[in-house]
Amino acid sequence: MKGIRWWQLLPLIVAAVMWWGCSPSQAGQNDNSKCWEKQLESSHVHAVIRFDQHVESSVSIYSDMTIDIPRTEWPLTEQLLLDKHSPQYLHAMRCLLRGQDKALRTTEWRSEDPQVTDRGGDVRVEYDSFARITDYGRVRLGPWVITSKNRSTWTASLKPTTLQNSHWTVAAVMGGLTFDDTQNSASPENGKWTWEEVPLAKITFDFGLPWQRWWVLTYDRSIWSKFGIGAWWVCGSFVIALAAYRGRQRLPSSAHDGHRDSAVQAVLQWALLSGSVAVMLIVLSSRQVSPPWSAFLCISAGLALTLVARPWIGGTPVQARAVRAAAVSVAAVGLLVIVAPQLFYLPPHLVTKAEPSVSAKVGYVLMGLAAVWLWLAAMTAWAWRFAREGQMAPASWTRRWNRAPVLCVTLVSLLLAAVAGGLLGCLCWANGNQWERSSWLVGRNAGTGHGAYVSKYLSQLSFSYVTFVFTYTWVLTGVALLALLRYRTRTRQRADERGERSALGPEGPDALLTAAVFAFTAGLLGASFAGNAAQYPVWLLLNIGSLFGVLWAGRRWSVLNRMGEAFCLDRLKSQAWRQELMHRAHEFRWLEHEARVLDKGAHASMTSEQVEAGQRDMRRWLLTGCDTRKPPPGQVNVVDIALAWGPEGHWWDNAVRAARVAFWFGVPASVGLLLLQLRSAWEWMRLSHEPTAVPEVVAKFIAYQAAWAAAGFVLGALWRLLPGRPSPVRAWSLVLAYAVPACLAVLLNAFTGGVFLYLLLYSLFMAVILTATSIALDTATFAEDQQYARSRFALVVSIYRLQGAAGHIAWLLGQMAAATLLWQHLIG
Repeated sequence: MKGIRWWQLLPLIVAAVMWWGCSPSQAGQNDNSKCWEKQLESSHVHAVIRFDQHVESSVSIYSDMTIDIPRTEWPLTEQLLLDKHSPQYLHAMRCLLRGQDKALRTTEWRSEDPQVTDRGGDVRVEYDSFARITDYGRVRLGPWVITSKNRSTWTASLKPTTLQNSHWTVAAVMGGLTFDDTQNSASPENGKWTWEEVPLAKITFDFGLPWQRWWVLTYDRSIWSKFGIGAWWVCGSFVIALAAYRGRQRLPSSAHDGHRDSAVQAVLQWALLSGSVAVMLIVLSSRQVSPPWSAFLCISAGLALTLVARPWIGGTPVQARAVRAAAVSVAAVGLLVIVAPQLFYLPPHLVTKAEPSVSAKVGYVLMGLAAVWLWLAAMTAWAWRFAREGQMAPASWTRRWNRAPVLCVTLVSLLLAAVAGGLLGCLCWANGNQWERSSWLVGRNAGTGHGAYVSKYLSQLSFSYVTFVFTYTWVLTGVALLALLRYRTRTRQRADERGERSALGPEGPDALLTAAVFAFTAGLLGASFAGNAAQYPVWLLLNIGSLFGVLWAGRRWSVLNRMGEAFCLDRLKSQAWRQELMHRAHEFRWLEHEARVLDKGAHASMTSEQVEAGQRDMRRWLLTGCDTRKPPPGQVNVVDIALAWGPEGHWWDNAVRAARVAFWFGVPASVGLLLLQLRSAWEWMRLSHEPTAVPEVVAKFIAYQAAWAAAGFVLGALWRLLPGRPSPVRAWSLVLAYAVPACLAVLLNAFTGGVFLYLLLYSLFMAVILTATSIALDTATFAEDQQYARSRFALVVSIYRLQGAAGHIAWLLGQMAAATLLWQHLIG
């Protein structure tokens, strides 16, 4: 040994190092190309597939997969315990779940990453995913492949890309769906079908969708669905045009001027344009239109809508030039990308297969932003036009628009650009998340390629958000109808020589406009909960018809109509007479208070004879103002009449006050509906994976608030015409007008297996809001008595009198309790 030198031991040292470095465990950890699949044969896999047909209108499929891997068998086991973002973890998980499969998983969704648990002797991986059957395409989730045989029969097959030689235990929970074991290899066990020690190729079965599900699945993708949406827009346009045309025919002769024609023509133009644009968008969505043509049509239509709106009418030439310059400049930038794509290094068809360059992305952004900006500008221009024509725009805004039109156009343009930019940001963020989801474990450049994916969604930016923006233009339709109704109301007030009218509510064309406002806002939003676009036109007509039915009943049973026309013309013809009515109402409440004190045996400031004399005097005052041939009912008193008249002098002012109150009362309901919408993992994932999901939350909140405010407006407008002495009964008269089509929708949903509880909850929220609004209107009617009451609640009690206040409050609390319990049931 003494003669051995160190360099003589060098071959032995090198051999030892090579043996240590190339041992299976270390080699597996250092080689990122090998998966060592044979070492997974000793793993145990438990796979369960579950079906749920009760989630909205589609069938949900859940895959729960648990893999137990012996710690010493597979070289990559330890890498599963590393950080989830590390390359080693991703490589090990890909080898475990995907193997050599590099296809995108576009139908598979995961609420969280696989859970890895160190169990000492082995490592457990829990891999859960889910999917929804929304079309007849192939569904791939976890180790399962689901394909359709026909519209009602589907096949589920276990086809894992890895772990084929492992020990499998498989189960299927059908959730009420029919089960047909094509290989006769499954065994029933505790309400589910199981496979143990069965070759994977034999684990396949058929399941049948109930007719309600495949009918909805087939209808949603048929031409009849698009026909239903188109019929809704055409029917809506006809109703708008009819209301505007009838309004034009009935205006007083003193109002027959150019401005009147402009106000009516604006609504008629919008009725025609909205229907035409809707048909155009439906045609574009149903046909394969190339990105250049799609963008060209969107930009051209947005420019035309903006210029046709003519928001400068009634102003100066500078206003017209400012609006035209802004709209044409933006359109020119967008069209430049389409006409000369080579300037941005884009091909003529605007879609590239490779990763788009920076200049190409700039071209996409300019084209998309131009289209979205123009449509936002068009909606803004039309809203301003309606507000100006209807004389609803604040005077300060009008003065600024007249003094500095260029500054106003610049500020509005920047604001719209910020909104369009935010929408673009949502698009890029959501589509980026979609790609990460689809290409998880496969790699950034897998499948069709990330570059082609980016190019495709950027080239479709314009159409995606143009459709989204136009979907919510029903709010703009409501504004148009309100503007025409407001203009007609002001025209009548100015034409009245006395400056006042004793009209109890909207009449003739005004009644049709009011009903249309209700149908296009509160009614349409309720129709969205019904879930079937085919019933939209029917829903619209039913809402208008049922509201006219309530008005027909109100002409006979409302308090003021039962008092007779002579009383309304005599006692309510002027502000002075109405002040006397309120004075009598205050006096009557005091007499009732004294009577209650005397009934209790306490000391009062008046004797019983004085109280009775005062009450007889009140009755005589009522009788002298009424037709002697038809005296008013004995139970109606001056307080009932004051409450039936409302806090304002004109029915329009009652409507505006009620709209404001309902708007604020509706905030909790809007938040509750949005929370209900976002309660599931599916909806939360949509927020980060669908481009319109986040904007849709904002738009829905605005839509809900518009619906509550519009319902309150109609309640205030019809306040004096609705039947019932107690004010909450008037509110429920309006709820009844909404409930007729809602009940029909519930019956249809129950027949087709749809979810109708959301529509019921919306109806309950509306009932609560309108009931609370009616109480608020009564409180406002006797607002002067607030100084004598300890609180607003005490004022409510005193207004309704002690014997009736408990019932009204219990009625409101009962509605709130029912809505709360239903909301908790749905969200739980």
